[in-house]
Amino acid sequence: MKAYRAPAGAPIRALDGVDLSVPAGHLAVVLGASGSGKSTLLNVLGLLEDADAGDVRMAGERVTAIGRSARSRARGRYLGFVFQSFLLLPSLTALDNVLLAARYAGRGGPEARRRARELLAQFGVLEREHHYPAQLSGGEQQRVAFCRAVLNDPPVLLADEPTGNLDDANGGVIFQALRARAGAGTAVVVVSHRADAVVGADAVYRMQHGRLESGPSKGGGPP
Repeated sequence: MKAYRAPAGAPIRALDGVDLSVPAGHLAVVLGASGSGKSTLLNVLGLLEDADAGDVRMAGERVTAIGRSARSRARGRYLGFVFQSFLLLPSLTALDNVLLAARYAGRGGPEARRRARELLAQFGVLEREHHYPAQLSGGEQQRVAFCRAVLNDPPVLLADEPTGNLDDANGGVIFQALRARAGAGTAVVVVSHRADAVVGADAVYRMQHGRLESGPSKGGGPP
């Protein structure tokens, strides 16, 4: 459960009785309108916010209400993030933005650099490795951000409206990459308002007023 204080009246329950389990190798998609609570769900799962009640577990480890240092270690060990707004550091090149993930996890060095360049090549932006975010298109920025998210091969990948700022072509690249990560054994959770996000999903949910409702599994198309 997660609630926020309203200026007047009762607290707003952003999460209300939510129970979500995503096995390794599965893609779960959470659909919902703006304000439904889906981004709050992802923030709690990603240890960016604490729930007011309930537990978050990853690989059997309870990671609820742990200290700041332990939280940072858990994020580095378990999690990769794909954000709608990319969140690339403007003062770093594309390559250095990707390498941030390794540095946060204490995994820097030649091997991390080699892996980062491999990912940039895979997503067609290696020739932009020395460019800064302001010199990249939106699609290029999101591909760089995706490379950063998966650099450490995290067991859990969280994506918050990952194609919200992209055209259909670039959005398709990101959705395909998310499905591929699930196929390789990663537990992937995507929150989106786009119905086409469910294609290939193992489980689909709808978020309304902080409540999570199950939808059809093995999505072959919009529900």
